[in-house]
Amino acid sequence: MNKLITNRNLTIINFVIVTYFVLIYLLNFYKIDFVLIGVFREMLTIPFLLAQIVFLVLGIIHLIKNKTHFLTVISIIGLAISAFYTIGSFF
Repeated sequence: MNKLITNRNLTIINFVIVTYFVLIYLLNFYKIDFVLIGVFREMLTIPFLLAQIVFLVLGIIHLIKNKTHFLTVISIIGLAISAFYTIGSFF
């Protein structure tokens, strides 16, 4: 399992998840609504929400157990901020 979760893989996955939710926010902010964008948003939001929580937990565990790079720490912090904002928007 440790070979799958390297600093590089974790950083890339975290930035992809954060980028997805930033794009969703920008699409909503600028009121951009196309059918194809709506289809992808509906199909990907729940898996990305679950992945956000899973990779936040895995990132924190990886942060505690292994020596990490600066960019990995930044990606985990970005993911935590994104998770806080995303989950907080439900309440």
